[in-house]
Amino acid sequence: MDATAKRLARSLERLYARVPLGMRLGLEAMRAACERAGNPESSFDCVHVAGTNGKGSVSAMIASVARASGRRTGLYTSPHLARFAERIRIDGEPISDADLVTVLERALDVGHDLSFFETATLAAFFAFRDARVELAVLEVGLGGRLDATNVIARSRVSVITRIALDHEDRLGHTLPEIAREKAAIAKPGCPMVVGRVPPDVREAIAGVAEPLGASVQFLDDVARETIPALPHLPGAYQADNAEVAWLACRALGLDAHVERGLREARWPGRFERLTTPEGDVLLDAAHNEDGALALVASLAAEPRPGGEPSPVALVFGSLADKHFVLTLPVVARIAVADARFYVEPKGRAAAPPSALSKVAQGHEMPSLSEALRAARARVGKGGLVVVCGSVYLVGEARALLLGEPTDPPVAL
Repeated sequence: MDATAKRLARSLERLYARVPLGMRLGLEAMRAACERAGNPESSFDCVHVAGTNGKGSVSAMIASVARASGRRTGLYTSPHLARFAERIRIDGEPISDADLVTVLERALDVGHDLSFFETATLAAFFAFRDARVELAVLEVGLGGRLDATNVIARSRVSVITRIALDHEDRLGHTLPEIAREKAAIAKPGCPMVVGRVPPDVREAIAGVAEPLGASVQFLDDVARETIPALPHLPGAYQADNAEVAWLACRALGLDAHVERGLREARWPGRFERLTTPEGDVLLDAAHNEDGALALVASLAAEPRPGGEPSPVALVFGSLADKHFVLTLPVVARIAVADARFYVEPKGRAAAPPSALSKVAQGHEMPSLSEALRAARARVGKGGLVVVCGSVYLVGEARALLLGEPTDPPVAL
């Protein structure tokens, strides 16, 4: 292990020691750390993206369009699939190990009282300032109002992708309550674009953003015939995400670069098909009912050569605090009972496979590698193995299938 790798290992160890603080909501500590650091978050323009599902994909699309326009671009997302460096990207590429060490050490020292996610966010701000990023796309970690990314004073445009039930213990128990938390990323005088949402959610978002003087444009108000036919990431659900990204890029004045940017956008682990010597594997980070419905619809929309679908096996795992009792029955439709295999994802407390079997009959497996082998044996080389239910499970599967190095997963 070279010197940089050793320093990075030490920095990540220090960072992961802050995991017990959890996803802390509140801005006081983050604001104080930014002030001590000379306010790196004010050194670049930004797009701020919130939403229950789709915010990572939309963030990646917007960043790709900004790169296509020639802008020096940053992208901050969470969590990572394989390596922590994926969270901080400069011009589409994960930050180098040497630069990651530099910004992590600085963030750990300056933000001595910050949580894991707050420290990661501060490190991203340092990275973007050091790289002279012109436009950074910041994905909200949790909610919006009290998320660490919301220390930014202004945004070129704020984005809300869609609203569904998730993290009710932190954000509220109804869609309008959750929407109000997310809409609080609105900034005075800054435009906000919103994906397709029901009327009560629309009203809740407008009620937060408009009093601030933020002009809100809802995708439902845009005539469908005016939305260009744009290339987008695989998966039928990415069409809506591409339209939200297009609306945001229009607000940024990047219309001329949208087609190329969306064509070049990449976002692993979202309806991503890997072709292996043993057969195809589909990875999708569907972790709630809304995401599960989108996955099932996308599978149904895929062309079927010869008219008959290939046999499908399901590998599913969920964190214990997710609504797997709602998610699993949806995705269970894609595979018969003896082609469902349940495992525990890493990251934080997982739902035991025995609990999953009670929701929808399936095989309880001791490890992901064994579940993948059993699923492949069940459907053969010509069948499809679908891995979903947790982004951390998808990340582990992707690294295993591609032989990629990994950093520890963390559900923050």
